[in-house]
Amino acid sequence: MQQELKSERTKDLIIDKAFKLFYENGFKTTSIDKIMRETTLSKGAFYHHYKSKKDLGLEVISLKVQNRVVKGMILPLKEPGDAYQILQNVFINRLKKFSFYDKQNGCPMNNLINEIGNNEEAYQKALKNIIELWKTALVALIDRGKQENTLKQHICSKSTAIYLISAFEGFRGIRKLYDNDAVLETFLEGLSFYLKQLKI
Repeated sequence: MQQELKSERTKDLIIDKAFKLFYENGFKTTSIDKIMRETTLSKGAFYHHYKSKKDLGLEVISLKVQNRVVKGMILPLKEPGDAYQILQNVFINRLKKFSFYDKQNGCPMNNLINEIGNNEEAYQKALKNIIELWKTALVALIDRGKQENTLKQHICSKSTAIYLISAFEGFRGIRKLYDNDAVLETFLEGLSFYLKQLKI
């Protein structure tokens, strides 16, 4: 039992350090050696848990990246309340609350999509799964808003969901290029205007 717990902690440490390095430095430039140096564990500890960097990458996507998107962008969409207000909270207010570190490094998921999303089918599938979960939750919220008469009936739920995800993720990438929030304020003006067009 003690050994199992130690093994699980070792695995968690590897995943945490890998996520941080992938986020700050990129997936391709982060070697197994670099990850293990950060953990202060031996390379043997890595190969005890993973066959390759690809296996670790997939686990980082499913355990760290997906959990982050679910917690920050998907679960809030399922809260009770006015659909329009929820959209504002999730898309507008969340952007305002990101730390300097998050603004500087962008979105972990978007970074991985841009870096390795077209390199390997397994990565593509894992990353696409997160987008699909997000899209499904958004469509459900928009449909609910239409049923409750807080959102306009004629809007296409799927198109709106994909647009909002794309705008949000695209801006997270663009924000990395700037050293202040002036561009964020401009983007939020445009996004607020778009969201108002959805409201009854």
